Amino acid sequence: MRVAICDDSQDFLLQSKNTLQQWPDQPVNMTVETFDDSYALIQAHNSSPFDIILLDIVMPLVNGMEAAREIRQSDKTVKIVFLTSSPDFAIDSYEVKASNYLLKPLDSQKLFHCLDDIVEELQRNARSITVRCLSSTHRIELQNIEYIEAQNKHTLFVFADGSTIDAIHLMYTYENQLSLEDGFFKCHRSYVVNLHHVASYSNKEIQTRSGHRIPISRNYQQDFKNAYFSVIFGKAGDEQ
Repeated sequence: MRVAICDDSQDFLLQSKNTLQQWPDQPVNMTVETFDDSYALIQAHNSSPFDIILLDIVMPLVNGMEAAREIRQSDKTVKIVFLTSSPDFAIDSYEVKASNYLLKPLDSQKLFHCLDDIVEELQRNARSITVRCLSSTHRIELQNIEYIEAQNKHTLFVFADGSTIDAIHLMYTYENQLSLEDGFFKCHRSYVVNLHHVASYSNKEIQTRSGHRIPISRNYQQDFKNAYFSVIFGKAGDEQ
């Protein structure tokens, strides 16, 4: 789990980072990065998204609320917690779907309780992957992916609601992250399909619940059937 703290006070950054390190239920893989201006935070998040951002509101140049709006344009899921000495911005925090709003001086127990709630929510949600596009970065819940398709040097993500995302990396970048354990199967050299979104299939193609048709390579026909029955019904399909 990656956590960012953004505040224009170096003393507060050091204090907050030290407090986070005392969080009793912190994830074992937690890393914490600090930023003293929100523009640097935005750049870092666009490059490699954080899971949680602790963000001061009152800062010079780009304030925390403006930074949150900027981040929300490309990332709808990152958890943002505002840290501020004034309660005047509480209503505005709803606009950017902030997870919480904590007043300074920071109460460690309130912070820990807030973070515990966020971690619990993240764990309840389906697993996700991070996908980079030309001008934005997205964190995608696996359950929403219908299939992915290799398109030259890009990868097209197709979702159950009909929307798509054109990712800048080759498909093999994502194949190891889309495992059969999560319901994904590579049915063709150019396609990985989410078996939970399969409406029907034949020896030659799959039809998804949204109506898309995906080819099945001859070499994958029986493996696809076995994988489908294993995921959907919890058992392997009968050999034909």
